[in-house]
Amino acid sequence: MNFTSPRRRFARAAVASLALTGLTGLLSACGGSDSSDSGSKASGPVTLDFWGWANGQEAVVKAFNASHKDVKLKYTKVTDQLTMQKQLTNAVKAGNAPCLLQNTGEYVTSWVAQGALADITPYVEADKDKFNPGSWATGQVQDKVYGVPTSSAPAFTIYRTDIFEKYGLQPPATWDDFIAAGKVLKKHGIKITNYAGEDPSTLEILAMQAGAHWYSIDGGSWKVDFQDEGTLKAAKVIQEIIDDDLNSKLSFADYAAVQRNYDNGGTATRQISTWQMSGMVQNFTKSFGDWALSPWPAFKGEAPKTPAGTNQSGNLTLVSEQCKNKEQAAQAALWMSTDSGAVETMASPETGSGVMPALADSDAYVSEAISEKLLGKNYEPAKKIVTDSLGTVTTDWTFGPNWTAMFTEMQDQWAAVVSKKQTVTDLLAHMQKWTVDDLKRRGISVKG
Repeated sequence: MNFTSPRRRFARAAVASLALTGLTGLLSACGGSDSSDSGSKASGPVTLDFWGWANGQEAVVKAFNASHKDVKLKYTKVTDQLTMQKQLTNAVKAGNAPCLLQNTGEYVTSWVAQGALADITPYVEADKDKFNPGSWATGQVQDKVYGVPTSSAPAFTIYRTDIFEKYGLQPPATWDDFIAAGKVLKKHGIKITNYAGEDPSTLEILAMQAGAHWYSIDGGSWKVDFQDEGTLKAAKVIQEIIDDDLNSKLSFADYAAVQRNYDNGGTATRQISTWQMSGMVQNFTKSFGDWALSPWPAFKGEAPKTPAGTNQSGNLTLVSEQCKNKEQAAQAALWMSTDSGAVETMASPETGSGVMPALADSDAYVSEAISEKLLGKNYEPAKKIVTDSLGTVTTDWTFGPNWTAMFTEMQDQWAAVVSKKQTVTDLLAHMQKWTVDDLKRRGISVKG
């Protein structure tokens, strides 16, 4: 499936150790900010450091500075999100963290636990309705807001219409339909999906869709549960696909080879978001116009529900606790996510990152976010699939304080699942014990 970015998933990055013993530790604010300045307005023009990596941000900063007299942004481009975690760790320790920084949803809880992020709820809560609920939830920890969302990732299935028509198949409405279609395609040497051995995000996002909660807060402790009903429901779907050999096993380490496989018809579907279409367009040569979108498959008997894509959909502008001008920083973050010119700059694949904005009303940007070249006659119907998916996004997923370390361990184990050396439930049992033990080693109060 490979819903998430290989750049994010395949790297070995470690967030600094946490010291969380309960909710007090989770929400406490430490760091080098001057309490007398926190959240107060400066007497004159202020300059706010802003770190980010996304294409288009420099142009947005230039527009902000041209339209604001009392607040200016000073932009520093960071290589990528993993470099950001390392540089931010050093900056927090040195007491010189930037006021504003780009980051993604899976890191928010960890940084809050370390006291690195400012609670900006008082400055942005009134603007909540400007954003879609799924994106807004990404910046929250325990109902407090720590970041303003900058983008969203509508989730859907993209499939080969020529292959489906040839074998009399309909786009799968449910995961049962998806497996049934996979069994038909298997007879003709075609796989229904691709599971890369280094990328367990498939398990994460199906568990998310199924209502799982790997991490939650229970009183003054973290609760860990990798074996809840939702996770086991997701595991059953994945295990059947693997057991019946319905999936390709191509590694995204050879990105071009994966794309050629789709282009050549070796794999017939992907569960993706808008931003991933660019890789298909850039690498395909044969199948332009043969692709169409359909809704993300539902679990049988359940209403449509799509996972909140945990990478590109989770892009945020965060305010650091060390910032002496938190209100101005929060307002600048809001401006960058809501000003029409700034949003258009970032949404365009030519001037920005080519991602959907996080706004509640983002229909106007759908045309830019999907590829007419890729979809051909299916381009117009695809627009509704994209906009509809934003209304069914999960909003209650929590990233735990050791998420990065946990996911790295899951990566190490996932290849054995794909190669049938262990089952998905074996992996889940291992992750349950490993995650609880790891939190305890970090001095974090945990149940599970």
